[in-house]
Amino acid sequence: MREVTTRLRGRGPLAAGAAVLLIGCGHHSAPPSSPPPRVSVVTVQSQAVPITTELPGRVTAYRTADVRPQVNGIILKRLFVEGSEVRAGQQLYQIDPAPYKAAYDSAVAANASARALAQRDKALVETNLVSKQDYDNAEATSLQAQAAVETARINLVYTRVLSPITGRISRSFVTEGALVTANQATALATVQQLEPVYVDVTQPTTTLLRLRREADAGMLKQNEAGKTQVKLRLEDGSDYPHPGTLEFSEVTVDTGTGSVTLRALMPNPERLLLPGMFVREQIQEGVREGAVLAPQQGVSHDQKGAADALVVGADNKVELRTLEIDRAIGDQWVVTAGLKAGDRIIVEGIQAAKPGRQVVADEYQAPPSEKTVRQAGTAPATATE
Repeated sequence: MREVTTRLRGRGPLAAGAAVLLIGCGHHSAPPSSPPPRVSVVTVQSQAVPITTELPGRVTAYRTADVRPQVNGIILKRLFVEGSEVRAGQQLYQIDPAPYKAAYDSAVAANASARALAQRDKALVETNLVSKQDYDNAEATSLQAQAAVETARINLVYTRVLSPITGRISRSFVTEGALVTANQATALATVQQLEPVYVDVTQPTTTLLRLRREADAGMLKQNEAGKTQVKLRLEDGSDYPHPGTLEFSEVTVDTGTGSVTLRALMPNPERLLLPGMFVREQIQEGVREGAVLAPQQGVSHDQKGAADALVVGADNKVELRTLEIDRAIGDQWVVTAGLKAGDRIIVEGIQAAKPGRQVVADEYQAPPSEKTVRQAGTAPATATE
């Protein structure tokens, strides 16, 4: 290069300029390095988390009774208001009693005649004017007449159709003037006892076994009677004010699906819970100490369902962590392995954050609406199954 420069010096300014250009082309400056990407992180903390399992279920009446006639006849009156509360023994319908009253009066008269004959033969048998056999026959006839009176009286009582249980009655399926028959297939009305009520929840047997173990270990919240306490959340999202109890003794297993029906007994003084209503049953499973909660937006799952997350290390380099997740609580996961208190999990800027790359980490600032939700979420955490 020195030789070229020396030779060109004597050839004028044009040659010298060409030499400078030639030298400049031989030395390339390095391009400036790109700044590390910025990401938003959430610093996870260990905390005591009340664990509440929430199970979907439906309300079932405590008792249900179909009202059917026990004698034949014409309905004369309906004596209740449809949808009202009725008491056990309250009259609901009046069947025409005239033929049964006549049968009863006839039976009473026949019984009086048979009884008088039996008493006369009793006096005559002592003087041998009537044989012992005739007296026995008269006494048997008298007893049969008494039984006929009782049968006629029962049929007359059955013309007054009574409520078998206390509860809320449905609409009437017959009207006045309808002909009904004894033990017919169609019910006149249905009475359902709504205080208390059952809430039936269908779950896999694994849920039942877990709840039984936690109940035996004293982890489930119990009432004064030592029964597991449950609460309800209604369809509109409001909380039902009266807690109930979980009845493990009422569990039945479906042989076709292998699932079980968990039954809870709930008080219903205001009759707010109605049969068929969809509710969510909440079971307090205790408090998990030192639980680590990770925001769901920072956790992804691979094709096999394994959970992982990107974490910013102490040197601001990105690490890929494989997580073990127990359950979802609101918008967070309960992480049992893979994270510890103080780890910074990336929730925004994940596309630019690659494992091993250095980043600039800023603490995530939740929007005002989300902050309100998170502050309101200080109540016991709920896990949905």
